[in-house]
Amino acid sequence: MTKPGFGKRLIMGAILLLAAGPLARAQQGDAPQKAGKPINAGDVLSGELSALHLRAMKPGEQAYQITTEPRRLPPPGGLCNLETGPETFQLMTANHAQAALLKGLLGKQIAVKVDEVSCAQETTEISEAVITKWSLVKR
Repeated sequence: MTKPGFGKRLIMGAILLLAAGPLARAQQGDAPQKAGKPINAGDVLSGELSALHLRAMKPGEQAYQITTEPRRLPPPGGLCNLETGPETFQLMTANHAQAALLKGLLGKQIAVKVDEVSCAQETTEISEAVITKWSLVKR
């Protein structure tokens, strides 16, 4: 004898098995990603610029972020505890002129020459890595 509702549970189990099959095969076929190219002082980093809204920031301050392909940082940061290296880089503005310059470029592809970069360590740094000294490169 079977319990009441056995047929419903059997059908739901079959549906779950059918749905899980393609997902398992897709995960097996994924090749492991390689670590990104290294980025050193003086290298150019390009990607889409976006604005960050952080609660810990003072009124009038603005934070920006570049999203790009994975890159390795110089030692001791290396991959920033990530498998492929950071893909998001927070741009720290040193003055109001830099902030105003970036504000006009939101949502666009930009290129910056990196002078100083490190892995994120502070709670206000929500990107994977932080660029503290940089300059905008004209394309």
